[in-house]
Amino acid sequence: MIRRPRRLRVTKQIRDLVHEVSIDKTDLIYPMFITESETEDIPSMPGIKRYSLTDLPKALEEVVSAGVTAVLYFGIPDKKDEFGSEAYNDLGIVQRGIRLTKELYPELVVIADICLCEYTSHGHCGVIEQGCVVNDKTLPLLAKAALSCAKAGADIVAPSDMMDGRIGAIRNILDNNGFEDVLIMAYSVKYSSSFYGPFRDAADSAPSFGDRKSYQMDFRNSKEAIIETQLDIDEGADIVMVKPGIPYLDIAKTISERFSVPLAIYHVSGEYSMIKAASEKGWIDEKKIVMESITSMKRAGAKMIITYYAVDVAKWLEEI
Repeated sequence: MIRRPRRLRVTKQIRDLVHEVSIDKTDLIYPMFITESETEDIPSMPGIKRYSLTDLPKALEEVVSAGVTAVLYFGIPDKKDEFGSEAYNDLGIVQRGIRLTKELYPELVVIADICLCEYTSHGHCGVIEQGCVVNDKTLPLLAKAALSCAKAGADIVAPSDMMDGRIGAIRNILDNNGFEDVLIMAYSVKYSSSFYGPFRDAADSAPSFGDRKSYQMDFRNSKEAIIETQLDIDEGADIVMVKPGIPYLDIAKTISERFSVPLAIYHVSGEYSMIKAASEKGWIDEKKIVMESITSMKRAGAKMIITYYAVDVAKWLEEI
């Protein structure tokens, strides 16, 4: 035999020499929940908390010490209303969290999730009329939320609502108010998924009626992902995202090969909680499963990975 592929796998040193994909701390984005209430554990996401502003600095110290360079913030307000007005309140919980973070760690990249679901009394991502989410009336509210977070100091705004045209609306309002350098990370390919359950517990954002299938994508479709991504890029997205992660690596690979803008993959709450549950039972090796999962996303073309394991992965990379 002239070709023996196993020769490239004989020792760890040789495997490390020829490996194709690596994970770096700078690839990782850590999602965090900020609440106006007291800090509390999230039962469905062991190890993850909702942080009060009082306890946020200590949590950020761990993030920065581990070497994670970016965080993604979700806000949990004390009061909600039909139009999610706390999302675009300059004194809202996320806005205050962004300001505090930038005071303590100005070099930390702060990404603000832009959506209304955590802030609306009905739990949907837009304005409701006659039981339906109205696309175009939602856009100005999302734009206001993005501008408010930019004013607070966010480096990146990340609209996750899946309304048509929201990237253009946000780009326009940012540019018209002097925030041309604030990036937009578009949740371009966000599927209507059963993997979001623990997140909805964490963010208190489950819809009070119906579901989100009329605006989040149908998981039976793949070509639609190309259309959504192209539209977001045309409207001004700087970074595009595929969400969830592992079940949609085929989609991520397609997007990474077709488009030149950086790709993020969101390793979502359900993926996190399943690994946690199985590892707590002793059925799997948590560290090995997580590193394999994260590497698969990099292999599919992700430049950055949003994961609740970001701090753990950063520490494990130090061990390696």
